[in-house]
Amino acid sequence: MSRLLWRSLALSFLVVLFTFTGPALAATSKVLPIPEESFKGKIGITYKDSKPDFPSSITAPAQAPNVLLILLDDVGFGQASTFGGPVETPNLTRLAERGLRYNQFHTTALCSPTRAALLTGRNHHSVSTGVVTELATGYPGYTAILPQSAATVAEVLRQNGYNTAAFGKWHNTPDYETSAAGPFDRWPTRLGFEYFYGFLGGDTNQWSPALVENTKRVDKPSDNPDYHLTPDLVDHAIAWIRSQQSIAPDKPFFTYLATGATHAPHHAPKAWIDKYQGKFNQGWDKLREETFARQKQLGVIPENAQLTPRPKELPAWDSLSADQQKLYSHMVEVFAGFLAHTDYEVGRLIDGIDQLGELDNTLVIYIVGDNGASAEGGLTGSVNELKVFNGVPENPEQLLASIDELGSPKTFNHFPAGWAWAVSAPFQWTKQIASHFGGTRNPLVISWGDRIKDRGGLRSQFHHVIDIAPTILEATGITAPTQVNGVKQQPIEGTSLAYTFDDADVPSHRKTQYFEMLGNRAIYDQGWIAAARHPRLPWQATIKADFEQDPWELYNIEKDFSEANNLADQNPEKLQKLQKLFLSEAKKYQVLPLDDRAFERFDIQLRPSLLTGRTSFTYYPGTFGIPEGSAPNIKNRSFSITANVDIPESGAEGVLLTQGGRFSGWSFFLEDGKPTYAYNFVNAERYIIQSTETVPTGKSTLRFDFDYDGGTLGTGGTGKLFINDKQVAEGRIAKTVAFRWALDETFDVGRDTGTPVVEIYKVPFAFTGNLQQVTLDIKSEQPQIQQNLGISKK
Repeated sequence: MSRLLWRSLALSFLVVLFTFTGPALAATSKVLPIPEESFKGKIGITYKDSKPDFPSSITAPAQAPNVLLILLDDVGFGQASTFGGPVETPNLTRLAERGLRYNQFHTTALCSPTRAALLTGRNHHSVSTGVVTELATGYPGYTAILPQSAATVAEVLRQNGYNTAAFGKWHNTPDYETSAAGPFDRWPTRLGFEYFYGFLGGDTNQWSPALVENTKRVDKPSDNPDYHLTPDLVDHAIAWIRSQQSIAPDKPFFTYLATGATHAPHHAPKAWIDKYQGKFNQGWDKLREETFARQKQLGVIPENAQLTPRPKELPAWDSLSADQQKLYSHMVEVFAGFLAHTDYEVGRLIDGIDQLGELDNTLVIYIVGDNGASAEGGLTGSVNELKVFNGVPENPEQLLASIDELGSPKTFNHFPAGWAWAVSAPFQWTKQIASHFGGTRNPLVISWGDRIKDRGGLRSQFHHVIDIAPTILEATGITAPTQVNGVKQQPIEGTSLAYTFDDADVPSHRKTQYFEMLGNRAIYDQGWIAAARHPRLPWQATIKADFEQDPWELYNIEKDFSEANNLADQNPEKLQKLQKLFLSEAKKYQVLPLDDRAFERFDIQLRPSLLTGRTSFTYYPGTFGIPEGSAPNIKNRSFSITANVDIPESGAEGVLLTQGGRFSGWSFFLEDGKPTYAYNFVNAERYIIQSTETVPTGKSTLRFDFDYDGGTLGTGGTGKLFINDKQVAEGRIAKTVAFRWALDETFDVGRDTGTPVVEIYKVPFAFTGNLQQVTLDIKSEQPQIQQNLGISKK
């Protein structure tokens, strides 16, 4: 009997079992690792009178399917054509037509929290990920330290006979643990994945990503001038699955693909961008109406759903100038090309599995966004996301001048908030705003061969990202363990949605769900939802606002799909009951204290660090790829860099020490033998201080001193260059970066990885002399961030 026929018969048998017995399949060990078997052979005096007995290999439950989990980044409910959006997503539609669409599936409204909830089956605060890792604070729900008591679904599958691999974005390792010194406990390869290829952190340059393979930082392939991250991730995923199926074809795989797309920077090949030329000239108001009409036509929203109005904080399209409309239209063209390109690449992965004859035996779970569309580009959009994170407004002239470079390696671009709102149709608000569905309602498609009979069906049960892990466990016939690696496990807080596969009308098993992000909060309970949006907007720094003054809204979403009719005044008793329920759930799941701070939580001094208490740091050649959370913090303070070099008779050039890259950073290097210090202020202004003298042959000491003006954050200072203690240059650096150099660029010794800080050189611009060591000394204390932002400690 052929293997394919056997799989087909076995799958049919599995369907029968699921239909009639369901959870009875779950009979695997509740303790992981599975306890070792006792020896059942016989020990004699010699092997001749003995009987061997090898321990049994751990195998997955009989007929357990492969699992492919796909997660896109920063996608609104109304972006993909599969759900009525303007961007063509034929591969998502292909899966939907052989599976199910879900139109009431929810995320947490932000990156790391959604991913933590997805992989553990617990609420994001329950696993200490109430916010992104870069903003972690020392409260139980916010440390960004995934507890050992919440093993990932990957770890559970691995210890039950699966091969496991993750590709793409990994945003669940504490910011200060992502260096080569680890610790590696919370890297993918110690959290259930046998192989990892991707990047650590919130985002990365798609053209020049900060790549990691397992626990080692690696360079992108240098032989491809058209390199882009998404095809690279898919290539690696296909290669891994092919290898796994070649070696162990009867062993199921769990593959997790989390693209960097479509998080900023919106980087896409020009050919894909060009496909959408002129398709958004109608503006965001009209686009939202068009999307709403398509959603009703497709049936992905109810016929009685209402289109919610534009918030007063966003401008009408018709109020914009002609130049603004031209620029903003192209910004969303770039984004559309980015999403369409991503769908194509995901399609290649689906095809790769199909070519192996494994697609019908693969449970495919495709979540279109870890939160709603991002409004973090602000009202104008941005050519450099680092400006947003550092509170630096965009220059309209610079924006317009960059129009032809949007999506290219020259920009780190993001579209305006108006588009994020438009593509979240029919809901209110966007990413970060967990109080409303524009931040939390994401499309979900599930496909699983013949196991799903209602192909192309729609499911409207209310579900949450914590429900995916228990769904995978039920589908694979694996019991949720009570102990993993010697640690008692927290209860799974999610509810499997496998019950929806066979019945479109069955009532939702999820009755209650809280939402909270950066002070925006809501509580769902049996068809009703109470919501309180905190005043801070997604692109704003911390504002002075009182949580107790936040107005609460009330919606009956069984009758009001899009939260269009606020019933708070009509039903105050119901609202009050739900407010009390939110507080109860918040206490239960470690949501408190509420915290709306944004920019100031970027301060790496707020978190543990290998650097704590140190003011002097010595580095040696070959050290590179140190992330910002593990590098000395020279922002808002005076410092000194000293390099000991040996220059050959032929002279030398190259980088001595650098941090950041094209969009923000600094570099201490030799150009034509002359010591040079370059400071890149968020790609808006560059300051270059260069010696008029070259470094002599032989051993020398090169030094750069920076005297910070002080007084507040982001002020300037004076830089001085020295050769063997002789001052050879002095210059003014008028503006400095206050909060964050980058999310992906790193601190490097003797070379520059990623992108260049200045276009004077090309990376890696490795130092050609003998660099013996570099020492960085911090000379002054950083100003109090809260005090400088005018924020009360209360």
